[in-house]
Amino acid sequence: MIRKLKSGKYRLYSKKKDPKTGKRKNLGTFDTRAAAEKHERAVQHFKRKGQGA
Repeated sequence: MIRKLKSGKYRLYSKKKDPKTGKRKNLGTFDTRAAAEKHERAVQHFKRKGQGA
């Protein structure tokens, strides 16, 4: 999940909320939306890579 900040930057948040805090984890802040989307794909790839092996 990508949100635009007041500063004009973009922040990547986890899709699920953290059960302890009730908030989404910050997965990084980026200057452009394209950079945030690129990192989001990398995160999804990393999450899938280790499962089922």
